[in-house]
Amino acid sequence: MKIALLSTNPRTYTTTRLKAAAESRGHKLRVLDTLDFSLGLEHGHPDLWYRGRPVERFDAVLPRIAAAVTYYGTAVLRQFEQMDVYSPNTARGVLNSRDKLRALQILSKHDIGIPETAFVRRKEDVLPAIARVGGAPVIIKLLEGTQGVGVILAHTPEIAEAIIQTLNATRQNVLIQKFVSESRGRDIRAFVIGDRVVASVRRVAQGQEFRSNVHLGGKAEAVELDERYRKTAVRAAQILGLKVAGVDILEAADGPQVMEVNSSPGLEGIEQATQLDIAGAVIDYMVDQVQFPEIDLRQRLTVSPGYGVAEVLITEKSPLDGVSIAQSGLHDLGVHVLTLHRTGDDVQPNPDSQLVIRSGDRLLCFGKLSSMKGLIPEKKTKRRARKIRSLPNVGAGDAPSEVMVEQVVDSEHSAADTSTS
Repeated sequence: MKIALLSTNPRTYTTTRLKAAAESRGHKLRVLDTLDFSLGLEHGHPDLWYRGRPVERFDAVLPRIAAAVTYYGTAVLRQFEQMDVYSPNTARGVLNSRDKLRALQILSKHDIGIPETAFVRRKEDVLPAIARVGGAPVIIKLLEGTQGVGVILAHTPEIAEAIIQTLNATRQNVLIQKFVSESRGRDIRAFVIGDRVVASVRRVAQGQEFRSNVHLGGKAEAVELDERYRKTAVRAAQILGLKVAGVDILEAADGPQVMEVNSSPGLEGIEQATQLDIAGAVIDYMVDQVQFPEIDLRQRLTVSPGYGVAEVLITEKSPLDGVSIAQSGLHDLGVHVLTLHRTGDDVQPNPDSQLVIRSGDRLLCFGKLSSMKGLIPEKKTKRRARKIRSLPNVGAGDAPSEVMVEQVVDSEHSAADTSTS
């Protein structure tokens, strides 16, 4: 198999290990500088040139895109995708993970723990945002920092406010994040390949440093993760669109909290700590998956107008509750059930027609959108009590108080995400 590895630095530990792992398995891996490509776009024929010559045909591409060249690098990767070259990480996945705010926004919709985070722009919003995430100390992060660079611990609201205003004045966008004190100076790096965690380490900061990154002197030790942490790591990577990823997780008192998902995880620290051939596992996975490239349903499902994909939530009032897929009449409506999600992690792809549908199930369906529309229940406006930390109105020594407010959290709308042709 012929593999292209996109990297601006062919001499790093990770790049040399991947190349050696591929060649030891009889594959050809060529390291190509991400910035030496040029793209060609014409009707029906996306193309690539490398240093002035048409790119040879590759079976797979493995992106190792540096943060400084994210835009151009993902454009090159997207061009490979349009040429039907397999990549374990999509261009969209790389972009999702590279922007910390975007990644947390996507993950926040799902049942995955993340640190409480705020993103503000106006000066007057800074102190309320700090209060909402739990008060000082807080973590301040640049949106596109890597390897621990651009991560600051602010011990008081006044210091945090000054740092944020300074960074905003230099056109830097920053996140305000809750400081998980029980996890100070340590975190988990889980290396995800496909649908499993192949290796994991606990990274521990040294001395007074609160950042545990190995590049900043942190020490890595092999650790066996429990099922909660493994599932969290795999789901976080897959939700963002990554099949090879390093997922950084805080060990909070209430369970795993995903800090960041890295689309170009380094191998040196984790291979040395675990003594595992992770580079070989990456190559083996790519070889196994090269026949099954990522498919963008929104691009492919253009057979006929009016067709698309929708997720149908089954409620107790649904006409589908308590009947089998065969008895449901979905097939007669031109609707096909692709996957059935049941409570927890029970996922049944291409479910048997005799399977009985139950309240709480989520059906991922393809078919006529007009037919599926009648199956989707409407969400009614509901209210819930939400705890809000309010700022003190008097001296700086007063602690923020907590009040209960009733807040509208959902307006009436259809309870499904659809993708139309």
